[in-house]
Amino acid sequence: MDEQEKKPIKQEDDPSSSIVPSTEERNWAMACHLSAFAGLLFPFGFIIAPLIIWLLKKDTMPLVAKHGAESLNFQITFLFIYIICTVLFIVFIGIILLPIAMLVHGIFIFIASVKVSNGEDYQYPFAIRIIN
Repeated sequence: MDEQEKKPIKQEDDPSSSIVPSTEERNWAMACHLSAFAGLLFPFGFIIAPLIIWLLKKDTMPLVAKHGAESLNFQITFLFIYIICTVLFIVFIGIILLPIAMLVHGIFIFIASVKVSNGEDYQYPFAIRIIN
């Protein structure tokens, strides 16, 4: 192996990854994802609820900062998808696409919540990364 080539650091070798988040921190991170279901109760709740949790806890809990941003990016992505589906109602394609989008949205929120609750890292597969 050439001296100039460096081995990539595995996550296990990274000292910052060895810090195990507390149960409280994992619960707040999970709440960032689950709070998106607030959209079922009031308009834009799927963005407002995760945003509130993220703004309140991001400075004190690094895991919440990471997953709050991830959740917000995913919710903003689905806001765009819902707008497109609504526009497509004009040509009746939206009637089929909107329920499918809602189902996929709910499934991915649930998957993210379970993964974070178990202490695993999760990144939504097709979220537009607006918030870092």
